[in-house]
This record gives sequence, C-alpha cells and structure tokens, in this order.
Amino acid sequence: MDTSPKVTLNPMRVPVLTYHAVNISGNDYANNDHVAFAADLRLIDDLGLRIVPVHWIVDQLLGVTDRNLAGCVALTCDDGSDFDFYDLDYPTYGPQRSLFNILRDFRAERGHDPQPDLHLTSFVIASPEAREQIDRLCLVGRGWMRETWWPQAAASGLMAIECHSWEHNHPALDETGGVGTPRGSFSAIDTRARAEHEIAQAIAYLASRVGTQRISQFGFPYGQSNDFLVREYLPGRGAELGLKAAWSTDGRAVTPSENRWNLPRYVCGAHWKSPQELRSILAG
Repeated sequence: MDTSPKVTLNPMRVPVLTYHAVNISGNDYANNDHVAFAADLRLIDDLGLRIVPVHWIVDQLLGVTDRNLAGCVALTCDDGSDFDFYDLDYPTYGPQRSLFNILRDFRAERGHDPQPDLHLTSFVIASPEAREQIDRLCLVGRGWMRETWWPQAAASGLMAIECHSWEHNHPALDETGGVGTPRGSFSAIDTRARAEHEIAQAIAYLASRVGTQRISQFGFPYGQSNDFLVREYLPGRGAELGLKAAWSTDGRAVTPSENRWNLPRYVCGAHWKSPQELRSILAG
C-alpha cells in the first residue's frame, strides 16, 4: 500500500489517461501497457483519486450535469484490439491479462466501494476490412481485432465502446483512403467528404453493432486533429451524428476552458513512462 501523501486535484482539472493494449514489447511497466494499467489503477486509488467515466467530464463541460469532479481521473484506450477485452497469449511475451479483466481484478482486490464509478472507454476502429488488414500487417495475423466483444463490453457497466474513425487512415492500408485521402495522418481529413467517410460512416456502423449504448465520443486517430474538423465539421455536424465531444492526445488535463471538439488526453509511454511520472501528472 502506498503510504505517501494523498493528491488532491483542483476542481474540474481532470487528467484523462490513454493506453494502447497492443503496446507489448516486454513484461515490465515501461514496455507493456497491461502491466502499466494494472499498476496505475492501484496508484490512482492509493492517492485517493476517483476514477470516473469519460462521458461524465463531457456532460459537466456541457452543463448537462453538476457533479463534483475534483480529484477525478478518467481512463481510455485506443484502437480496439481484442487485448482490450480478452486474455490472449502473445508470442514471445506470453499470457496477457486484458484491460477489461484487469479492471475486474482491481475491483476484486480493492472492493467495490473505493472506486464505485470504475470505468474504461475503448475507442475502436469501425471498418472490418481495415481491422483485418491492420491485424495481418501490423500485429501477428491471429484475428485479434474483432468486434465480437463490443456488445458485451458496452453492457458490462465497466466499459464503453466509442468511435476511433472508420479505418484510422492507417498507413498499412491501401495506398489512398476511400475518397482519395493520402494515408498515414488524420490531419489529412480536411474535407466534408473525407470526414463523412472516416467519422459519420464509422458512427453508423458502431451504432449498429454495439447495442443500446449511444456513440457519443470520438477519439482522433494518432491524436491528430485540424482546424476543419475542430472548428467546422464537428461543431456543425457532431450533434447530428450524436457526438458530444472529440479527444486528442495533447498531454494536459481537461479544464472548463477546453474546446469540447479537441479535448486533451495523456498517453502511456509518451507522456509518462513510470509511476513516478504519472504521479506528477496527477498532482498537476
């Protein structure tokens, strides 16, 4: 048990932490996001901070709710690999506990009361074809980017499924995107046609697969946005699509001054690589 002094955050300064479950290049904190995730849950709890769903932060910003979010943290993960939900045996590094099951282990270890609002939001890639290609070309070709777990995750109360675009405009895919978009950067989504392909199409597909949960959050692939998306497309089209907010990876906490179409997150491995560095982020 961590006996160091508790950390208290200022009102409505909420760090949102992001993990990538495919980041497995060893079995230590610095090279395995599963190991880091399990350790970080304990650190957050030991510091007396409260884990809350991402959508609580957005609802507070929009004035939909009036919750006290002082001392709160939110958790997200990107890309939507099976490692988010299923335990899998990774080549070289062996069995990996899923992020979802790490949440369940943490709850069993610490009890329900210390973190009654425990929650993780998974931003998933919608296109089945894109997920199959990314799995084959960038992972190990074992079909580990399925959608079979989405409804169960969304119905669990511990996890939400949200939108990470149609195909991530991933460089491993076909040479150009569906509307002639150059691959490898989400900043290239700079016209309505390209945004409809990557965002609107994805939301419609996810809504048909997830179940009763409403898709209301968008996570920018690579954390990359642009003025067209943040200042034109999402403010004009977002509400019609059911979106309430979009998330980048700008490496700062959410405060009331943020633009809801470009909310910041911290990324494990990029913004912190150790429990000590995370402690500094949480302390502000």
